[in-house]
Amino acid sequence: MTVEHRELFIGGEWTAPATTGRITLTSPSTEEAVGSVPEAVEADVDAAVAAARRAFDDPQGWASWDNARRAAALRSLADELERRTDDIARLVSLQNGMPIQLSPLLEGGFPVRIYRWYADLVERQAVEEERPRARGGATLVRREPVGVVGAIVPWNYPQGLAAFKLAPALAAGCTVVLKPSPETLLDTYLFAEAVAASGLPAGVVSIVPGGRETGAYLVAHPDVDKIAFTGSTAAGRSIAETCGRLLRPVTLELGGKSAAIVLDDADLDLGRMGRDLFGATFMNNGQTCHLSTRILAPASRYAEVVDTFAQLASSLTVGDALDPATRIGPMVTAAHRDRVEGYIAKGRAEGARLVTGGGRPGHLERGWFVEPTVFADVDNRSAIAQEEIFGPVLAVIPYTDEDDAVRLADDSRYGLAGSVWTADPERGRAVARRLRTGTVGVNGYTPDIAAPFGGVKDSGLGRELGPEGLSAYQNLKSVY
Repeated sequence: MTVEHRELFIGGEWTAPATTGRITLTSPSTEEAVGSVPEAVEADVDAAVAAARRAFDDPQGWASWDNARRAAALRSLADELERRTDDIARLVSLQNGMPIQLSPLLEGGFPVRIYRWYADLVERQAVEEERPRARGGATLVRREPVGVVGAIVPWNYPQGLAAFKLAPALAAGCTVVLKPSPETLLDTYLFAEAVAASGLPAGVVSIVPGGRETGAYLVAHPDVDKIAFTGSTAAGRSIAETCGRLLRPVTLELGGKSAAIVLDDADLDLGRMGRDLFGATFMNNGQTCHLSTRILAPASRYAEVVDTFAQLASSLTVGDALDPATRIGPMVTAAHRDRVEGYIAKGRAEGARLVTGGGRPGHLERGWFVEPTVFADVDNRSAIAQEEIFGPVLAVIPYTDEDDAVRLADDSRYGLAGSVWTADPERGRAVARRLRTGTVGVNGYTPDIAAPFGGVKDSGLGRELGPEGLSAYQNLKSVY
């Protein structure tokens, strides 16, 4: 049975789309159609931006509300989402292959926590502060919302990454036009239902389902004041070029090819460390931008490290995303599976040693699955070590000492994340401080709502989460 939606959520209302074009959603586990929704075109984006503009410019509207009132509305949105978390999680897993073990936490509970955290933060924040002038007196410094925000989110964490943008933007007093990925749209209808049932005024949030053309039109729209994007580095460059020409602020969270530095004293017992190692390397079928997919292993324990990750990969149950026993689900599309398999072929051609995986699981006749794969003896300059694969493929690379490990970790055009594994947390922090990257985990990797998340180099511009995430949606005005 497929879910059919006929309307778009624009300006706080369910409205007929401008054209009859539709987007079909397909289960990557079964290759069957599971739903369809209208495709937003330029006229729909115009209507959504106009509604956001009216809601923002209204003298009595959302931007004029005091922080406590906006915080209460955000909490009501969080409550409405919490009532729908199980259904949202199931729809996300149905569409993108995220194992149902993960989606209730990452796509259900985590976004709810983000909205509540920003409600608490903005409620405590003063809109104005007086600063002493150098020659006496005071200057008034105000925090004001940026305006209309275009938020573009990918398919791998559609609700979580939407919350990264919408929660601080709404807390700041901005209005938002959300452009979700065409691979994950059914869950956005539940999100729209939550918005409609919450305390958010009409026009504050609109949703325009569509592909690259829809996103490009939103990015260049003359009535949009800021863009927030998560996705590929290639798409991010194009968005940055447009925003640069328009002098439009932009936040870009892009790709990664992070390194896990296994120090010579690391605990590699999978009984104790398996869950953390999995979370840092294979989570969400490898379709996560911050995963440590380059494993840097000390020469003195190289064989042991290779064996540990081979055992980990071999132990992961591959199957339908809706099966509670599944640890590794399918790739999101057939084209993406082909891309991942292309990198596995490159690894073999480049001379890396295939330790485990490398094919399609034989027990699954349908679905876009790839076995968890581990390569050893990988050259850090090779394609599988330098390019983002975005699948369950790890490359184990030897190093001689800590200086060599740091050098190899930083020898990448990306700089989003990383991890350090050691029996001595202070030693791990010391190594983490040396890495040129936006985030690092020690003996695990779990983003923190209260701390900034983002990258350097080709991994993006700006930060999300933490107080810094709120600041990204605020302009500062000095009144002398």
